[in-house]
Amino acid sequence: MKDKKALLILIPFLLFVIIIGAFAIVGDRIPDNPPETVGNTAGNLNNSGYFCEYDGKVYFANVYDSDTLYSMDPSEQNIKKLGNASVQNILAGGKFLYYYQTGASGDAGIGALRTVRSFNRCKLNGSDVTGLTRDPISTAQLVGSNLYIMTVDDNGPLFYRMKIDKSDKTELANFEINPASAVNGTIYYNGTQDNHYLYAMNTATDGVSTVWDGNLWYPIVQGDYVYYMDVENDYRLCRYSLSRNEIEVLTNERIDCFNVGYGYVYYQVNGEEACLKCMRDDGSDSWVIAEGNYTAINMTSQYVYFQMFGDDSSWYHSPLGSQSYSGFDAARQAALDAMKK
Repeated sequence: MKDKKALLILIPFLLFVIIIGAFAIVGDRIPDNPPETVGNTAGNLNNSGYFCEYDGKVYFANVYDSDTLYSMDPSEQNIKKLGNASVQNILAGGKFLYYYQTGASGDAGIGALRTVRSFNRCKLNGSDVTGLTRDPISTAQLVGSNLYIMTVDDNGPLFYRMKIDKSDKTELANFEINPASAVNGTIYYNGTQDNHYLYAMNTATDGVSTVWDGNLWYPIVQGDYVYYMDVENDYRLCRYSLSRNEIEVLTNERIDCFNVGYGYVYYQVNGEEACLKCMRDDGSDSWVIAEGNYTAINMTSQYVYFQMFGDDSSWYHSPLGSQSYSGFDAARQAALDAMKK
């Protein structure tokens, strides 16, 4: 009788433990993303990925608070601090953000050298931070439920794929591949070994094919066009039609960096008359936004953001299509408010 009573008590207890364990496993599981998911635009990632717009929010590195992670509406309202890590290469997909942590708020001097640099995943509100890898990240992109990561360290370059739950790490190449430009499950990139051709990697099979034997750098695929820097012709800005096999020269000026989206191209002109310029994405109606040298050109659906070359302590912004610019004062004020809390 005592054994039966013990079993009557033990069986429900074991069932309870099993149920709790099952819920814990399901709760920790990272759900797959839709296969068409892309973490950020190629133009933003080629400019360090400081801004990322996703599902009605813009996530960004606030330079007025040591590049820590903030969020806001695309109209720059409701700015909130999400964490204390200094970030870049921000990606978003499903219920999570991904970013490369380059330091922590307030890092300086010898203390900064001790900061763990890692590629992390967190919830959209900045909570539940999980380190995915401590590899030094050059560029990373999210495609579907996989992260494509380019790392370069003392052992040389390595390009690999890893699932968003940190499993199934697969090495894909021991040379540099920039995964920033991803469209419909295909990563487009320029060669870095024997040539600068345009290549395509099918992320379903990891198979690689040659798309075009051009001489290009930083390709950005938008619809039928590939926007790129023309290596052979002093890094002028061009676009190539995939369907017509035709090249269009957008400007003969030598450029240092560019971004394209929402009907516009923003680009930094190199030389004695250096300036940040804007044109429509067909190359028409170009105008000067700001004289001088600028970098880190990031775009959202309503603004373009940029920094002065050699001075990463401020953000400037300009409404898309505008001919004027100003300091991003709302981000500065949000940082001051966060420091008071």
